[in-house]
Amino acid sequence: MKYYEVTFTLSPYSADAADILAAVASEAGFETFEETPTGTIGYVQQQLFDQQALDCAIADFPFPGIVITYTVAEAEDRDWNEQWEQEGFEPITVSAADSTLVIHDGRHLPDDAQTADISIEIDAHLAFGTGTHETTRMICATLLAQHSSFNVLDCGCGTGILGICALKLGATSCVAYDIDEWSVDNTRHNAVINGVDDRLQVLHGDATLLDTVTDRFGLVMANINRNILLQDMERFVRVMLPGAILILSGFYRADCPMLEERAHSLGLTLQQTRYDGDWACMMLKLKN
Repeated sequence: MKYYEVTFTLSPYSADAADILAAVASEAGFETFEETPTGTIGYVQQQLFDQQALDCAIADFPFPGIVITYTVAEAEDRDWNEQWEQEGFEPITVSAADSTLVIHDGRHLPDDAQTADISIEIDAHLAFGTGTHETTRMICATLLAQHSSFNVLDCGCGTGILGICALKLGATSCVAYDIDEWSVDNTRHNAVINGVDDRLQVLHGDATLLDTVTDRFGLVMANINRNILLQDMERFVRVMLPGAILILSGFYRADCPMLEERAHSLGLTLQQTRYDGDWACMMLKLKN
């Protein structure tokens, strides 16, 4: 699978603006981002790159006074897993409902003095979901307050962190899917190192594969950009059990009314909303 590497420069630089840029670039097909001192680098499958959509998103960028420029090049064919093994990320702690979760990689282990109810090890292979992003942390925090025996669906699974978290919190099984082959392989790998591979099934594709899934789920999670959520939410609902929970993130505060309106039209009721900076996470419940 061939990717473009797109280097974005923000002038003047703003960390909040870089986060929002990643969100709007996702609507043009981008899957993964790396922070830089002057902006961000985004990766997009060549056949999915919608440059017109990207230019429109930049033209409507909600940070007046910030100029965004970018260059496009073919992504180097390199061993992304080796890069993460060399760099990795520091352990991340998520707390909610008197429970604590620590997310770490194989190189940066939690301190001996650091105690947690749940520990998850993630080796990221060019996949979104190490716990470093606000949206991932908010969904994990929401899951910490949802200790129940659910059959779980993880939509756009990335590294598999959300499905793995749900399984370690007591979910009976998990079906996960992602359009990115690297993410599918990475989720399978992370399921093995966390000892949940016998309860986690990973599929390659987009939400249309739900049309052929016979399982029904008590908990559905999706950490995807706003437009994809609006498009796929009906398919999520079709595979949910009566009274099931839907946890959504990957969007920012201004998107909440639009997403809630769509959810309400499908029989979902908003239960709670979390915020972290400009990012938001919504928990909804399907009518019985």
